[in-house]
Amino acid sequence: MNLRSLEGTMETVIPRWEWRTFGESFGESDDRFAQLDPGGVQESDEIYFLSPVGDQNVKVRDRLMDIKTLEKVNSDGLEQWKPVMKGSFPLPAAEVKKVFDALGVVPPVLTRADYALDQFVEELAKPGGRLRVVNVHKKRTRYKIDGCMSEMTDVVADGRKIRTVAIESEDPARVIATVRKFGLGRFENINYPRGLKQLVWVKP
Repeated sequence: MNLRSLEGTMETVIPRWEWRTFGESFGESDDRFAQLDPGGVQESDEIYFLSPVGDQNVKVRDRLMDIKTLEKVNSDGLEQWKPVMKGSFPLPAAEVKKVFDALGVVPPVLTRADYALDQFVEELAKPGGRLRVVNVHKKRTRYKIDGCMSEMTDVVADGRKIRTVAIESEDPARVIATVRKFGLGRFENINYPRGLKQLVWVKP
């Protein structure tokens, strides 16, 4: 699989509306999720790249550079995210520049025609504190609720533990209705990059 083979499919993806929050406990919502039959449990190890500016969703999953951009925020505070890249390593220099553009950071001088994953991390992302590189382990329990995809996830990011719950769909009305039905409306909508920053980013 390479980046070029995915370009056409990226155009056909319909962006989903997402609500997510992070915390140790979600009160009555935990009990309501516990009564559901899960659709499966999935564990994964991922690398997130956090920028000092904005909340861009840039990560490596299954050894693919995976980028989603925030398209819109509606009146209910739901966020619409669109996948724009799934690129395999070694990543061509032209695509490396797109990664830094997505993160809102000026790219370093690129001396290679393409970059393996370890080269990208050690030579481009880490030096100079340009980006915060976060190793994330996820254990996701998935649910299907009223037409929405939902998950309750245990997260370990650079050794720090937290939980996150998410509800998403192409239909924002279904998302906000499910959020309210499960008693989650009192929690702040916090996307993945912002949640990880709050967890691991030590501000000077």
